[in-house]
Amino acid sequence: MKKRRAVIEYLLPVFAYIALIALLGIVFTVLVEGLPLFKSYSVFRFITGKEWRPTSEPPLFGALPLIISSIFVTVVSMLIAVPIGIATAIYLSKLSNPFIKDFLKPVVELLASIPSVVYGFFGLVFLAPLLQKIFHLSVGLNGFNASIILAFMALPTIASLAEDAISSVPVDIELASFGLGASKFETIFYAVLPAALPGIFTAVSLGFGRAIGETMAVLMVAGGAIGIPNSIFSPMRPLTVTIAAEMAESPVGSQHYMALFSLAILLLLFVIIFNLLAEYFRNKFSFKRG
Repeated sequence: MKKRRAVIEYLLPVFAYIALIALLGIVFTVLVEGLPLFKSYSVFRFITGKEWRPTSEPPLFGALPLIISSIFVTVVSMLIAVPIGIATAIYLSKLSNPFIKDFLKPVVELLASIPSVVYGFFGLVFLAPLLQKIFHLSVGLNGFNASIILAFMALPTIASLAEDAISSVPVDIELASFGLGASKFETIFYAVLPAALPGIFTAVSLGFGRAIGETMAVLMVAGGAIGIPNSIFSPMRPLTVTIAAEMAESPVGSQHYMALFSLAILLLLFVIIFNLLAEYFRNKFSFKRG
């Protein structure tokens, strides 16, 4: 028994360090392959350039349209997924009866296991013609279509983790609120949700990571047009789509190859910045609660 415990105590930190090494390896690889581009191509020109034409002479690597497209579809998808996800979490944890919760929660979590290409087919075959008809659009493959699909994909992560956060709030907080004469809904919105905010921020940050990093579904439904979008209904080409669509055509070590890795650096920066903001607010609300 003691030997088994010693082996487990030895292996647990090893597994933790393996995860850390894998993360550092990914970051190191992306930086090593992407940063050499900026020896011959300025960072400012790369970020603010409006033309992405890697095969022209000289090649143009203006990432601004790709950045704006990624921001468009990710922000709109979060505006859809976060309210629905948190509302679902509140209903499952505090308002539904046990039978409904036992049925609905696995159904919501099942959405996370659906392959992204299936979401893409749904957006391509069903959602695109529907949006085209409702909004009288010339094409249904656009940023709004991609945003809806990303919202569906991020929803199970947000709803499931937010539900766990709300359910983990101590019952004493609810009892104290009821004791002061608060109603069921007042208790949920003014006592339970503030106490669960750190966990909700974690759920939203993971949902954001899922949305901004998705590739296949967005490749199928976003329209693929390279240009600064005029509206959410414009065809778009986010960062992930550009990397996936062009990586196979770029010779290893070429400027084009390095530019695609530089786009990956931008993606990493977006995720890191958002997670730092989420961590800041999570700590801020945790401090207030304490």
